[in-house]
Amino acid sequence: MNNKELDKILLDHKNWILGKENGKRADLKGADLKGADLTDANLRHANLKGADLKNAILTRADLTFAHIKGADLKGANLKDSDLKGANLIGAILIDSDLTRARLKDSELEGADLTRANLTGANLRNADLKGADLAFSILTRADLTFANLIDSDLTRANLTGAHLIDSDLIRADLTGAILIDSDLAFANLTDAILKDSDLTRANLTRAILIGAILRDSDLAFAKLTRAILIDSDLTRANLKGADLTRAILIDSDLKGANLTGATLKDSDLKRANLTGAILK
Repeated sequence: MNNKELDKILLDHKNWILGKENGKRADLKGADLKGADLTDANLRHANLKGADLKNAILTRADLTFAHIKGADLKGANLKDSDLKGANLIGAILIDSDLTRARLKDSELEGADLTRANLTGANLRNADLKGADLAFSILTRADLTFANLIDSDLTRANLTGAHLIDSDLIRADLTGAILIDSDLAFANLTDAILKDSDLTRANLTRAILIGAILRDSDLAFAKLTRAILIDSDLTRANLKGADLTRAILIDSDLKGANLTGATLKDSDLKRANLTGAILK
């Protein structure tokens, strides 16, 4: 698609949004928009299903409630863009830049966000079920109430991220960095957190039933009233952690470092503490 054609479609779409008679909703389904410069473009409610947007520039673009299902946005620049409520199911966003992007209430089920930069992004209440976020950057991102069931967050950087009340059932967080993250009330049932760094993380009242936290770093983490039934904490570093009233029934704490940890009123029935350091 040449620039003249694209400009005409964008103008008609703008008029459609404004309710003008000559307006027409942008239909860019399957369009070839590789490398297109759509900086500040108004594409709210536009149809971009299956479009090829590889390396496109969408800085500050308005894509609220746009239909972008299955589109290829590999390497696209979406800094400061607004994707609130957008349909991005199955979209390819590998190596894309979504720094400070607004993705509240967006649909990203099954999307591929491998190595995507989501620093400071707003993903409140976003649906990321089954999404691939391996090696992605989510520092200071807001994932409050987000659905991350069965998602892949292997080696993702979630330093300072807000994951309050998020759903991380069966999520793979192997080697993920969650330093200073807030996971209060999060559901991490059967999640894999092997080798993850949860230093100073807030896991107050988090549900970690059956979670694998083997060799993880939970130094000075807050686990007050956390539910860790049948969890695997083998060789985990829990130095200085607050486990007040935590439920650790049937948990495996073999070789765990509990130096200086607070275990007041915690439930350790049938917990395996073989070789654990309890100084």
